[in-house]
Amino acid sequence: GRRGKYLLVGLDDGQELVVHPGMTGMLRIANDDASEAPDPYVRAAWQLDDGVLEYRDVRRFGRIAVVPKGEYASMPTLAAQGPEPFDDAFAPDPFWRALRASSVHVKTQLLSQRPVAGVGNIYADEALWLAGVHPAARKVTRPQAARLHDAIRQVLAQGIDNGGTTLRDYRDFTGGSGENQHALSCYGRDDQPCLRCATPLRRTVIGARGTTYCPGCQRLR
Repeated sequence: GRRGKYLLVGLDDGQELVVHPGMTGMLRIANDDASEAPDPYVRAAWQLDDGVLEYRDVRRFGRIAVVPKGEYASMPTLAAQGPEPFDDAFAPDPFWRALRASSVHVKTQLLSQRPVAGVGNIYADEALWLAGVHPAARKVTRPQAARLHDAIRQVLAQGIDNGGTTLRDYRDFTGGSGENQHALSCYGRDDQPCLRCATPLRRTVIGARGTTYCPGCQRLR
């Protein structure tokens, strides 16, 4: 199963294996070629009935835990996740109320996972650009929240359809790369013209995360 960015694996003893891949972690089926040198970035491995499942993580920002099923008190970020982006519980008005409850930057709120689960840095920039909302805004209007709600679903659906975004490290479980990096409208395009208004996109840092936005059509009101 999955909750936000966490993978949840039910175990035979009623507990749950919880894996958060962080920035560079991935699960993959082990290569059974004995002639290859061991991979120094494999941090954990599980013997399965039909092979070995490996967890590989270059930068070691990921996390692995075994907890009683559904008990996430030791993992507060997981415990406090907002609704899943494609569930009915993620609706425009509750989303607006969740954003309105805090005065931190809207991008920081998205990355906290509390208003909605699963939005990372790339997709936050993409959704905010698509909705025309400045990432440093501290107050979001109801119409802005409605646009952002739809934009989040749109950019996540696009990312899924394209197999994920591979800039450096991301791979699927077969080792293949995604294709969504070729469909990004905002993230990583600083100094290039906005696809909507042709204003050069600008890069800044918000909440310690690199952020790309358009100063022309994402105005800070």
